[in-house]
Amino acid sequence: MTEFRMPSLGADMDEGVLQEWLVAPGNRVRKGDVVAVVETEKAAIEVECFDAGTIERLLVPPGTRVPVGAPLAVIGPGAAGAADAATPGEPARTAGTVQAAPPREPPEHRREAPREPEPDGGPARGESGETAAERPAPARAAPEHPSPTPAAPAAPGGAVPKRARTGGGAAAGREPEPARRPAGERPGGPPAAHPAPAPEPPMAREPESRRRPAHGEAPAEQPVAAGAPPDPGAGPLVRHLAVSRGVDLAALHGTGRGGRVTRADVEHAGPPVAPRVRATPYARRLAGELGVDLTGVAGSGDGGAVRAADVHAAVRARTEQRERPAPRPPAERPPGGGPRAATDRRTEAERTDAMRRAIADLMSRSKREIPHYYLSTTVDLGAAVDWLRRINRGRPPADRLVPAALLLKAAAVAAREVPDLNGHWRDGGFVPAAGVHLGVAVSLRQGGLLAPVIHDADSLSPEALMERLRDLVQRARRGRLRGSETTGATLTVTNLGDQGVESVYGVIHPPQVALVGFGAVVERPWAAGGMLGVRPVVTATLAADHRATDGAVGARYLTAVGRLLQRPEEW
Repeated sequence: MTEFRMPSLGADMDEGVLQEWLVAPGNRVRKGDVVAVVETEKAAIEVECFDAGTIERLLVPPGTRVPVGAPLAVIGPGAAGAADAATPGEPARTAGTVQAAPPREPPEHRREAPREPEPDGGPARGESGETAAERPAPARAAPEHPSPTPAAPAAPGGAVPKRARTGGGAAAGREPEPARRPAGERPGGPPAAHPAPAPEPPMAREPESRRRPAHGEAPAEQPVAAGAPPDPGAGPLVRHLAVSRGVDLAALHGTGRGGRVTRADVEHAGPPVAPRVRATPYARRLAGELGVDLTGVAGSGDGGAVRAADVHAAVRARTEQRERPAPRPPAERPPGGGPRAATDRRTEAERTDAMRRAIADLMSRSKREIPHYYLSTTVDLGAAVDWLRRINRGRPPADRLVPAALLLKAAAVAAREVPDLNGHWRDGGFVPAAGVHLGVAVSLRQGGLLAPVIHDADSLSPEALMERLRDLVQRARRGRLRGSETTGATLTVTNLGDQGVESVYGVIHPPQVALVGFGAVVERPWAAGGMLGVRPVVTATLAADHRATDGAVGARYLTAVGRLLQRPEEW
C-alpha cells in the first residue's frame, strides 16, 4: 500500500490546488495514468500516477490547496482491488481460473444408440439427450424396431437437417465423453438386435443465422431491431460499396430479380457532385498547399469568387480554433470528495497575475544566486536551408520541416557532445544528467511563459522533434500538459525568431546551468571561400552558470552547434 503525494511540477512550485480528481475509489490505475488535475501558479497540469494498483481512498477533496509532498490518495495492491471489485455473492475470478461447468446429464441419457420410446410411453430422446418437447417442432414417432442409421433431431418445419451440419447434436467445445459401451449394448438390458454404426466425430454447430436450410425447410427468420430500416435486399458486396460511396440503399429502386439492389444501381446512384467553387487560380493552388476546403470559404471577389486573401483568412481562423482552450467537462464528484472550494474558479486576470509573480520570483532567484556569463555566435544556415528545401519537396504542408526543428536538434546533440552544460547544480556541486531533456520556452496567448520538456531530444529525428514541438506548444496554450512534460529539463532553449528578434540573451532556469537562445533567420552579406555573397544566418547565444563551467566550455558548445547546423545530412 502506497501513498500518492502532491508532486513538484517545477522548481518554483511550493504548493498547488487540487482542481479535479479523474479517478474514484475502486478504480485500477497503472504507472503513467492521469489521475488528477493540479493548478499551479502557471497552468492547470494533468498529474500522472507513479505506481500501479487500486485507488483505495481519496484523502483530499477537490479545490484544496496542498503543499508539495502532501499525501493525496492511498493506492492499494492490484490483487486486492480485483477481489473488492467482484460482484457481491460471487467468487472473484483470477487469471488461469476456469469457471465450473453446469452439471450435465448422466451418460445413459447421451447414448449414441438409435432413438426409441421411453418404457413408460414418454417422449423419445435423440442423440443429444433432449426430448421432443424441448425441440422447436415435434419429432416423428420412432419405429418399433430401431433403424441401422440413427435419427437426428428434427429441425423447425419438420425437415431433418444433414448430420454433417448438426454434428450429431453434440455442441462444439464439449468435454470428452466417457468410454462408450460396446455396439448394441443397452444399459441394463441385452444387446440390440441390430448394432448401431460408429458415431461420426462431433463438429461445431453452425450458427442458425448462417446455416443453409435443408431441402424443403423454410429459412429461419432473422431478428430485426426495432426501428431498423427495411432491408433493400442487397448482398454484402453491394452494401459495402454503398457505404464507401455514401449511398442510402433504402432510397434506391432495385433493378435486379425481385427488386434486389445490384452493383450497377449503386454505381449509378453515386453521391451528388458538389458544384465547382469559383476561385482564382492562385487561390485554388494555395488552398491545395494549405489543405483548405474551398467549399467552406466565403469569397470576397467578383461574384463571390474566392481570392488568396480569403484562403489566408480561413487558415488563420482554423489555427485560432485549434488553439482555443476546449471547455473541460465537469467531472463526477468522487465519494467523500466534498464540495469544491471557491479557489477552484479564479478569474483569468488573477491567474495571469499569479503567473507573473511566479516568474518574477524564479528569475529574481536565478539572477541573485547564479553568476551568469554570456556568449554568442553567428551561424551560416545556407547548407541547412538547402537541405530543408530538398526534403520538403513533395511533402504536404502539414509535414514540412521548419528551421526550428534543426535548431532544436543541433542544441540537443551539442549538449550530448559537451555534457558539462547538460545537468543541474545541486547541493553546491554540478550533477550531470543521464539524458538530454530540452525545455522549450513557449509564450502563452494570455501572457506568461511555460517550458514543456522534450525528453531524450538528442535521439529523436528532426521530423519527430517537429511533431513533438507542435504537440507541446498546442497543449501548453490549451492548458493540457502532463506533469512529466513540465519537469526534468536539463537544458532550456528559447527561440524568438518568429517575433523578428535577431538575438536573445536569456536567464537560466534553476537548477539548470545553461540556456540557449536563437534569433530569426535573416539574410546577411557573408564571405565564403573568398567570395562575398548573401547567405541565411542565425545568431545563437548561450547563458551559462559560472559556478559549473567557464567561457571555454561555452565556446566549445556554440562551436559544436554551428558545425552541426552546417552538416544536417550527417545527423
